[in-house]
Amino acid sequence: MRKISAAAGSSLFFAVAPGVVAGVVPWALTGWRAGHADGAWWLVRGPAAVMPAAAGAVLVHAFGRFVADGSGTPAPVAPTAHLVVGGLYRYVRNPMYLAVVAVVVGQAALLWRPVLLGYAAGLCVLFAAFVRGYEERTLSRQFGAEYDEYKASVPAWLPRRPAAKP
Repeated sequence: MRKISAAAGSSLFFAVAPGVVAGVVPWALTGWRAGHADGAWWLVRGPAAVMPAAAGAVLVHAFGRFVADGSGTPAPVAPTAHLVVGGLYRYVRNPMYLAVVAVVVGQAALLWRPVLLGYAAGLCVLFAAFVRGYEERTLSRQFGAEYDEYKASVPAWLPRRPAAKP
């Protein structure tokens, strides 16, 4: 039963948080209309279309790990019972934030809209401040030495191969 409620909560949070940040806000900024571009835009557009799709797959995987590993949600109001360290979380501590920014950067390139690059930069600042100011402190209090060891073993923002299982 706990996994079912965790799956439902994660699905709801997925629709609300990344759905708004990487869907509603970029739509409000652009109306999904492409900006004016010269011929170079066509060289970027194909690869750019892959970025939001790949980042979306990362988001789905990362959210799924909360159900599989933590029996909870990534939402602060319904946290996990266990620290989530499997899957992509073995390579980087913040794959969700990175994926959301990648979706927006991909949209910027796909639509050729610089306003989305500015928005992505703002998201980077906001996410970094939230992680440092709230998330890391909260996880350290909740999971103690387990989180401190994980934090020392896995980078926050630049993915790398794990040296050993955290």
